[in-house]
Amino acid sequence: MRAVVQRVSRARSTPGGEIAAGLVVLLGVADGDSEADAEKLADKIARLRIFEGETGKFDRSLLDTGGAALVVSQFTLIADSKRQRGTRPDFSKAARPHVAEPLYEHFSATLRDLGVQVETGVFGARMQVALVNDGPVTIVLDVEAQKPRTS
Repeated sequence: MRAVVQRVSRARSTPGGEIAAGLVVLLGVADGDSEADAEKLADKIARLRIFEGETGKFDRSLLDTGGAALVVSQFTLIADSKRQRGTRPDFSKAARPHVAEPLYEHFSATLRDLGVQVETGVFGARMQVALVNDGPVTIVLDVEAQKPRTS
């Protein structure tokens, strides 16, 4: 599971929701990702200290600031562009929609359960995402899928 997190002063997804200050989270779900991966990533994002406090240092999180999150599903984050020939990215490692959508919803619900106001894009839709990046601050986060242990 991969997320690109951008600190924003405002953002909107059409179709979808709109937020004031907070984070835009572009979320890619890969084959093998689980609810536990979604929960781990949501917790990390909610607690990620990328907002300035009194001293001007990054010492406040989304939870500390009361900011919102706009979560947008983006399977293209899982693209593999390391192929030896050609320039077309390979999307074969992205989870199929029937797997990705419930994990996207679970990720968003986990953020809500942590106390974050969450708006979303529309899963699978072609969207226009408008944002005002604050900083700019952009962070890429990966959570590796937990592989079953073999004995």
